[in-house]
Amino acid sequence: MGFAGFSCHDRPASTSRIDPHAPTPSALPTEENPMTGLLGGMVRGIGMTDAVWERHMNKWSGWSRAPTLPLIVFAIYWRGALGLWFWPVLAALLFWVWFNPRAFPVPRSTDNWMSRAVMGERIWLNRRAVPVPDHYSRALPVIVGISTAGLPLIAIGIWVHQPWPMLAGLGFSLLGKFWFLDRMVWLHDDMQEADPIYRSWLRRA
Repeated sequence: MGFAGFSCHDRPASTSRIDPHAPTPSALPTEENPMTGLLGGMVRGIGMTDAVWERHMNKWSGWSRAPTLPLIVFAIYWRGALGLWFWPVLAALLFWVWFNPRAFPVPRSTDNWMSRAVMGERIWLNRRAVPVPDHYSRALPVIVGISTAGLPLIAIGIWVHQPWPMLAGLGFSLLGKFWFLDRMVWLHDDMQEADPIYRSWLRRA
């Protein structure tokens, strides 16, 4: 048994996927129906429009974004060795955080693990309009908590300039991140028939 009723291997049955008598709003987040939570605030902060999301569904966008946190942490850790290059390197990495979802073309196919994870993130952010099964709402905050639990260790490692707490913190953060993405794949697969817009995202080349 895993955290909050989630096993690492056994997928819970989605008996509460969607009420067949409920309307399907076909609504993505708007001012009246904003993206929820901390993740929603981060997404709004980097200007994730519908057009940007379409590009971000390219699997290379997701995979090339994954190393960003470790690279930022390593740049800060080795800021002394980088000298005056530290600030351009940090600026380039922060720019990549913003530019990455825009960097790749709209994919012909979204039938792969990373694209489905990104589509699952959109579904999770839109859960106020189209509710998701309850077990996701219980388990995902725990997984996010595991990821964020690594941040104090990263900060300590940088502050005392010791690699082991920094690497342990990165391990927690990356474990939580990829576990979260894997649950987003599950969420997409459970919810893709819940709304016509969700259904349209899955494309096979």
